[in-house]
Amino acid sequence: MHIPDGIVPVQICIGGYAVTSLVTWYSLQQINRRKDPMLGVPKAALLTTAFFVASLIHIPIPPASVHLVLNGMLGCVLGYYAFPAILIGLFFQAATFGHGGISTLGINALIMGIPALVAYYLFQLRHTLGRRLKPRLASGLFAFLAGAFGLGLSALIFFTVVITTIPSDLDAAIEQAAVFTLLLAHIPLALIEGTFTAMLVLFLERVKPELLQGEW
Repeated sequence: MHIPDGIVPVQICIGGYAVTSLVTWYSLQQINRRKDPMLGVPKAALLTTAFFVASLIHIPIPPASVHLVLNGMLGCVLGYYAFPAILIGLFFQAATFGHGGISTLGINALIMGIPALVAYYLFQLRHTLGRRLKPRLASGLFAFLAGAFGLGLSALIFFTVVITTIPSDLDAAIEQAAVFTLLLAHIPLALIEGTFTAMLVLFLERVKPELLQGEW
């Protein structure tokens, strides 16, 4: 789900950097509202590493293969730290393994970072919409929804950007069919990421609940 260099127009790349700068600034502002902003840095660094490595784990889902993203999980556990963490992880993925590109770093950060923040907000709904459920059931349910929705929204944004910016020298019908096939391949992956996120959240609630208690 990384857009490489040379795929989208220059103005899209510039706009991606501009919006990414604003979202990064907003996230850092929210982080600085904490009593101790540095307290969450080690956790963010650890999950940035997990996000970095996740792109190397490919899952064969015929007729294509997809890889873990984990942005919904980062949103649940990191909150506003998730967007800077994803931005840093994407930079090192592009610089080290060539996943994505430097010119498209801004748009890739939006594709994966915005859904991570949405996943964070969705996970917080367990405190209100999940009040009638048992606490662990509510946590597991909303963690699953956050993990699946984070990946699903990223896939939808990615494929929308790709389809609407297909170069004129390519066959649009063939490219759209290929992109749609890949979009369908991400549906089971969304379920996998939702399940993994729910399992991680329930594990953390049992052994280290303070990791899920943000001071926002």
